Amino acid sequence: MAFNPLEEKGMPMEKQFKSWVEVNTKPYNKDTVHPYTRTRGILMNGIEVEAALFLHDFARHTSDLELKKTLALSRRVEQQQQKAVNWMIPGNESTLEVTLGYEQVAVDLTAFLAQTEPDGYVKQALDFALLEDFDHLYRYANYMKMTEGKDPSSVTKQYTEITVGRPTALEHRHPLDEIRNFVDCKKADPVTNLHIYTIVAAEQQTMNYYMNVGNRFTDMLGRGLYQEIGQMEEQHVSHYESLMDPNLTWFEMLLWHEYNECWLYYSLMQEEPLAEARAVWEQNLSMEIEHLRVACELMRKYEKKDPLSLLPESMPQIFKFQSNIDYIREILGTQMELTGYGTDYIPVDELPKDNRYVMFQSQVNATGSPSEAVIDTLIQKSGNDYRNEISGPHPWAPYRRTEAVPAVKRRLEASA
Repeated sequence: MAFNPLEEKGMPMEKQFKSWVEVNTKPYNKDTVHPYTRTRGILMNGIEVEAALFLHDFARHTSDLELKKTLALSRRVEQQQQKAVNWMIPGNESTLEVTLGYEQVAVDLTAFLAQTEPDGYVKQALDFALLEDFDHLYRYANYMKMTEGKDPSSVTKQYTEITVGRPTALEHRHPLDEIRNFVDCKKADPVTNLHIYTIVAAEQQTMNYYMNVGNRFTDMLGRGLYQEIGQMEEQHVSHYESLMDPNLTWFEMLLWHEYNECWLYYSLMQEEPLAEARAVWEQNLSMEIEHLRVACELMRKYEKKDPLSLLPESMPQIFKFQSNIDYIREILGTQMELTGYGTDYIPVDELPKDNRYVMFQSQVNATGSPSEAVIDTLIQKSGNDYRNEISGPHPWAPYRRTEAVPAVKRRLEASA
């Protein structure tokens, strides 16, 4: 029988608060951890941060004192969950190593969601941003090779290729071309709603992470790289959050937040090889089942609605981190030249003259691009950029090793 969190008994709220020792999770061993244990933790840290921020925002939009108290209970637990999840990252894992983990999350999360997304418009949004996060992984990997001499594939292993995506310098679009049409949540397949809530939280966490760690680097090139890609993550948050249904009530949004957490924790515990991490996923699922029950009660009390009418009868197909090399190569081979245009996408060469993209590119790249400078610097230092092309040469001919740098330079010069 398929899992249904609405039919399960969760952990009573009064038992969910933990001692400092219990929340202070034992870190994994960075040298032996499976890359997808790392990515599961990074993803769920972002999900828990989103949960806590959403509950704060909800509380700021109600004058009902009893409702504020109920939200405060769940919010405090979400904060403890976030600490337990995020504290799995060991202190000896460098900021750059964690960064590669963040980008591996973005790549393999987005690729899986795209392959299982039933809505064509949402799938295109995922495929579009996938190639950009894929390039971010490449840029940070080259910076790691340049500054630490470390093989970046020691973090990502054989699961995720590292090579050129849609070049970061060419990703910068005018804000008006970053907004998409929203999805009607009540008409959409439930899995579409789960995908949107998941990808928004994940990209938001990456944006927040780069906003806070980018100034920890001492060289101006590294600081510039984090600044440039950090700005791209803001674009991605705008891109994805505009898919969310703005017509949902606060109680409906709360319901979907809690159901999404149940879906993800249940999914991740199915594949987790690390016993300590699996125990966290299982315990947090038990807590979220209770949070979901409370969200259902609040909807019945305040809106006189049946929450069961909004949610699926059983849990949709589980999410899992997996290698997506073949799928990503397919998208690399067909969508490298797209850019945002209004609420849709268009090949760069088909943009009308005097368009916003060219104008914006000429402004932000007026003094060069740190993401390009990283590649140029490493090539000058070692003779080549860093790549881990597991399945052969780059599927898009202009971005194979000897062509990639000139191809980007020509595009940048055309936008100048």
